[in-house]
Amino acid sequence: MLPITLDGDNVTTKRQEIRDYFHNTYALFELLFTMLKDDSVFYKQSEITRHPMIFYYGHTATFFINKLILGGVITKRINGDFESMFAIGVDEMSWDDMDKTHYSWPKVRDVKVYRDAVKTAVDNLIMTLPMTLPIKQDDPFWIILMGIEHERIHIETSSVLHRQLDITDVQCIDALKCSTNYGDAPSNKLIKVDAGSVNLAKERSHNLYGWDNEYGQSNIHVNAFEASKFLVSNGEYLDFVTDGGYANSIYWDDEGKKFLDITGAQHPPFWVKQDDGSFKYRTLSQEISMPQNWPVDVNQLEAMAFCRWKSKRDDVTYTLPSEAEWFRLYELSGLSDENDFNIYRANLNLAHYASATAVDEFGFGAFYDIVGNVWQWTSTPIDGFEGFKVHPIYDDFSTPTFDGKHNLIKGGSFISSGNEIMKHSRYAFRRHFYQHAGFRYVVDGGAVKSEKNIYETDSLVSQYCDFQYQEGYFEAANFAKKCAELSVEYVNDLQQVKALDIGCATGRSSFELARYCNEVAGIDFSARFIQVGVTMKNSGVIHYERQEEGDFKSKVSVTLEALDLQEVASSVNFFQGDACNLKAHFSGYNLIMANNLIDRLYEPKLFLQDIHKRLNDKGILVLTSPYTWDESYTKKEFWLGGYCDETGEKVYTLDGLKSLLLKNFELLNTHDVPFVIRETPRKFQHTVSQMSVWRKR
Repeated sequence: MLPITLDGDNVTTKRQEIRDYFHNTYALFELLFTMLKDDSVFYKQSEITRHPMIFYYGHTATFFINKLILGGVITKRINGDFESMFAIGVDEMSWDDMDKTHYSWPKVRDVKVYRDAVKTAVDNLIMTLPMTLPIKQDDPFWIILMGIEHERIHIETSSVLHRQLDITDVQCIDALKCSTNYGDAPSNKLIKVDAGSVNLAKERSHNLYGWDNEYGQSNIHVNAFEASKFLVSNGEYLDFVTDGGYANSIYWDDEGKKFLDITGAQHPPFWVKQDDGSFKYRTLSQEISMPQNWPVDVNQLEAMAFCRWKSKRDDVTYTLPSEAEWFRLYELSGLSDENDFNIYRANLNLAHYASATAVDEFGFGAFYDIVGNVWQWTSTPIDGFEGFKVHPIYDDFSTPTFDGKHNLIKGGSFISSGNEIMKHSRYAFRRHFYQHAGFRYVVDGGAVKSEKNIYETDSLVSQYCDFQYQEGYFEAANFAKKCAELSVEYVNDLQQVKALDIGCATGRSSFELARYCNEVAGIDFSARFIQVGVTMKNSGVIHYERQEEGDFKSKVSVTLEALDLQEVASSVNFFQGDACNLKAHFSGYNLIMANNLIDRLYEPKLFLQDIHKRLNDKGILVLTSPYTWDESYTKKEFWLGGYCDETGEKVYTLDGLKSLLLKNFELLNTHDVPFVIRETPRKFQHTVSQMSVWRKR
């Protein structure tokens, strides 16, 4: 199915369109998992950096519930354990929890029951939530569409994992048939592309759903260049393999050499070497004779190595197209814009095959496979366009990939659908990852490259960096450091202290705790905050921009060495997590610190009612908060204070904390801890947070 438009003039019709789109997506995702031969396969890892298949089977359903709760659309969970277990861990980020001992995977039938319950719940919301057209980004229906498009992404990424399973673990199903268009590889050639300007970004008023990285402004002039008529076929790539391309280090950069050292790769991943030295080809569920005329599936490092090899052989400098150059090809190809796009002109959306097909089957003007067949690697690391804004319901969709380590893929594959097949879609993967992805080569004309850094484009992250890593202002001490110092005073034995810093933001408080504690876990809901702490730990330095006046900004760098934290940073590990639904293994702590957190949680009682279970006997819980309750973060019914009860009596937050905690804790002390946040050199926020210190009974 093509994506749902956000506009229209009939709410009843639009509801049914979204419902049909949701059901189609859900059914297609579950169809894919019928390829697994039996339930035992759900517990196998096809790729060492990925979870077992059962994780992905549960993940897309829990995404709906977690995001609907975050958006305040619903307030009750269906299965809190599942919605924590299946929430996070799919892109080899350092904060992904891949420790097998932390997971006790449920039975497949129980996950299926859960998926059915989620389907019923979402279906009911689609048919009953108030609807206003067009659907905008702050609308509950945007969250539902987000869940649908998220599941469509996982139809694709899960199919890659299925393809990496042992052939004995999968079975053919009639609904997913491969192409039979086998033949010799066509001779590839370069075609000239005239110079032109492209606008990579789309307007926020666009009538199709988009991820946050698609919006903004990005007008780029593309110089004239040449591009290959076809995607690189298996037959064309075979010359590189037989010429010793994987064994010759001159074709590989440092990252590529590391990839070869770790994997021992000698050929593309879906080529199956036979005893006689020939190759078969792995589809989703079969090994077939090598289709020389199908596009090769490789990662970005392999694609670039091929380009270097071909450059040396032909004495011409080949490379991968930039995002802007791919966009230029798209605009010259005769493709219609999204609303009129005919998927039957391309190998997309399973419209033809559940596999790639010949590189000379689907033409677009002078070129073939501008879209479809396999994704096309680019030379462009993903970043945000000018004006990029994180969507608050999914703040870790884009920003964790703005690290220079994720390159864009364009055009979609045979199984791509929904947002994936649209012109403006922007998906990126680590350069050593495999998708259903190949490449075409270009003789580059010198397209403009972006060198922005996420910390320099995200004002909230920059402000938190300044707040946590600069010394205090107007005689107020650095808040993160002061809270750590006060907290450890209440720990009786500092010889073996395991601490949890929940709501750690950009990580300074976690590092400060490590001065005194042997082991510190820093957890935050926001991946873009966690990314700062991870960067600081790994590289010892962070960079951000500080607001000065109007359009003026200054660049700031902070190092662990300057803060005298370089020796303790190794004791800190960062994780992404939901304080209201933490995974069970976050337990056994002597100290838990939660700075300025409780009045920013969607339901703080969920965090506090079980926190004693995560502390050792006599363990210390430290809460700080200015008690600035705000319905944009916490619905009033979940406030712990700042309201009048049914008798008209004022309820203060400390009273609310006592009612929740005194059963399992004794209140040791309270402190006022002031802090100042700099907005500009002439504007500061002065706040006083109350610290309450509790000891587990």
